[in-house]
Amino acid sequence: MSSDDKPEIIERGAKKNENEEGEENTGFLGKVKEFIQDIGEKIEETIGFGKPTADVSAIHVPKINLKQCDLIVDILVTNPNPIPIPLIDINYLIESDGRKLISGLIPDAGTIRAHGSETVQIPLCLIYEDIKNTYEEIQPGSIIPYKIKVDLIVDVPVFGRITIPLEKKGEIPIPYKPDVDIDKIKFEKFSFEETVATLHLKLENKNDFDLGLNALDYEVWLCGESIGGAELAKTQKIEKNGITYLDVPITFRPKDLGSAIWDMIRGKGTGYSMKGNIDVSTPFGEMKLPIKKEGGTTRLKKKDDNDDDDEE
Repeated sequence: MSSDDKPEIIERGAKKNENEEGEENTGFLGKVKEFIQDIGEKIEETIGFGKPTADVSAIHVPKINLKQCDLIVDILVTNPNPIPIPLIDINYLIESDGRKLISGLIPDAGTIRAHGSETVQIPLCLIYEDIKNTYEEIQPGSIIPYKIKVDLIVDVPVFGRITIPLEKKGEIPIPYKPDVDIDKIKFEKFSFEETVATLHLKLENKNDFDLGLNALDYEVWLCGESIGGAELAKTQKIEKNGITYLDVPITFRPKDLGSAIWDMIRGKGTGYSMKGNIDVSTPFGEMKLPIKKEGGTTRLKKKDDNDDDDEE
C-alpha cells in the first residue's frame, strides 16, 4: 500500500464535541436559550429596568479646627427602575498620595425611590493627631491632597447586586495655631486708677494658606495680674507664612500691678501672658483658632514715643 493510500484516522471524540456544539447552537437547546434571552430583553424593555447611576455632587466641610476636619460627601444616586432599590452597603476610603487616612463601611444605607434621585450623605471625620502619628512627614500647617473612593452596592431586579465605584479628589489643611506676641503697650492716658492703652500684637501665621481675621477675643496678664480683655471685630488678612501687626485697645488699673508698675514706667520689660481666640476664614471653611503666649516680655510706652529706640 502506498503512502497515498493510508487510511484516514478520525478522532471520534472531537467530531462528537463539534457536532454537539453545533446542535446546541442551532438545535433545540440553542433555540430555547435564544427564546429565554429574547423574553428577558422584552420583559426588561416593557417593565423598564435599568442600572442606576451615581455621582459625587459636592463635598462640604461643616467643621474644621486644630483637632479634626469633618467632611460630608454628597452622592446623587438616580434610580431608573419602576420600583425602589435598596442601597445595601457603602464602602469608603480616603487616601493621600497612596497613604490610607481612614476607611469604613456603612451598612443598610437606605432606599432609592422608583424613577427618582436621592442625595446620599456620607459623614467622615479626619482626626489630625491620628494622621500625624501615622505619617510623621505630614507637618502641621501644610496642605495635603486627598482622594475619596466610594463603592455603592445596590440590589436591582434582573441585574442583581451592582457595585458603582466613585472617586473625588481635593485638598485639606493640617492647621497650625498662630504665634502671638505683645510687641509693646502704648498708653494714651495714664493714671494709677485707670490707664487707656493700645496693645500692639504681632501675629505670625505658620500655615501654607492665608487667614482672614474676622474677630478676636483675648485676656492679658501683666506681672501675673489680669488686666482684662475684650472681644472685638477685626477684618484683616494674615498672609500665609507671614506676620501681621494688630492694634487692640485695653483699659487697666496700674495700681493693681504693685511695684512692677515702676519697672514698666521706667521702660524696663515686664512679664506678660495672653490667651484668646481668633475667628478666621480660610479656603477650606471657617475656623476658630486659639492664641496663647506665656512668659513673654513687653514694655509700656507713651503713644507719641518714637519706636526707633525699640531696637537694641
